[in-house]
Amino acid sequence: MKKISIIIPAYNEEEALPPLYDRIKKLMDTMEKYEFELLFVNDGSKDKTIEIIKQLRQEDNRICYVDLSRNFGKEIAMIAGLDYATGDCVIFMDADLQDPPELIPELVKYWEEGYDDVYAKRKSRKGETWLKKFTSKMYYKVLQSMTKVEIQRDTGDFRLLDRRCVNALKKLRESQRNTKSMFSWIGYKKKEVLYNREPRVAGSTKWNYIKLMDLAIDGITSFTTSPLRISTFIAIPTFIVLFIYFIYVIVKSFVVHEAIHAFQAIILLILFFSGIQILLFGIVGEYLGRIFKETKNRPLYLVNEYNGEKEKNED
Repeated sequence: MKKISIIIPAYNEEEALPPLYDRIKKLMDTMEKYEFELLFVNDGSKDKTIEIIKQLRQEDNRICYVDLSRNFGKEIAMIAGLDYATGDCVIFMDADLQDPPELIPELVKYWEEGYDDVYAKRKSRKGETWLKKFTSKMYYKVLQSMTKVEIQRDTGDFRLLDRRCVNALKKLRESQRNTKSMFSWIGYKKKEVLYNREPRVAGSTKWNYIKLMDLAIDGITSFTTSPLRISTFIAIPTFIVLFIYFIYVIVKSFVVHEAIHAFQAIILLILFFSGIQILLFGIVGEYLGRIFKETKNRPLYLVNEYNGEKEKNED
């Protein structure tokens, strides 16, 4: 009997957990050919999330949980889930029920047909603002333009991954993580499944625009070095323009006999090159900051408590 691990990162989701469990339980009970592990990763919740998970565990031994020592962020919670999952495949789901559990049988069907990464692509995104949809579309467009790896657009973390995809992702231990990009980077045989994304069943989103911007920057700088080439792209035309301007000044001074105000030209040039330098220093700084964090070689997360079948002697 094959085993399916459903990984659910949770941060302050006490209101969403009961309806989430009810819908997943109905699904697991109907899929009798498979063994299930429902693995919650409590990402340092400050409400009663972990208490509710423990109560559900007493009612259903298919439930396991990893209680992180503090809030490390969803990306780290996801790799923690991969580290502790014991299934032949894993399915990532959000706790807010925007990802319908009823789609899982279709994901499993394509997995049985030989696909390694069956990802759910959104046909619609209910409950999200026009601005969020627009910025998401532009982000994927920019990211795709900077890399040769094909990016799955309008997809989230809701997907099924075969065990060999899980093992591949577990080898990627960088601290500045963007799992959506990693799903594309590892490759393997992929299959798209369309669905309508629903509004949150309870609570409010934990992602504000500042956090989304941080995630976008992490996705670009951790997935491609293309921004570093901006210095080359800017430097070449800049020197061409500078050379043309220099020739123009010389020719004008000899032909027209009109003096150029030196202070105006100097101010414009200083401002122009200062702006370029600030831009380039900012780009280089982003990469240097990531190098600094990676060289610390700290563990990605620490575990306060674990309950499940898999023995784990290290965090």
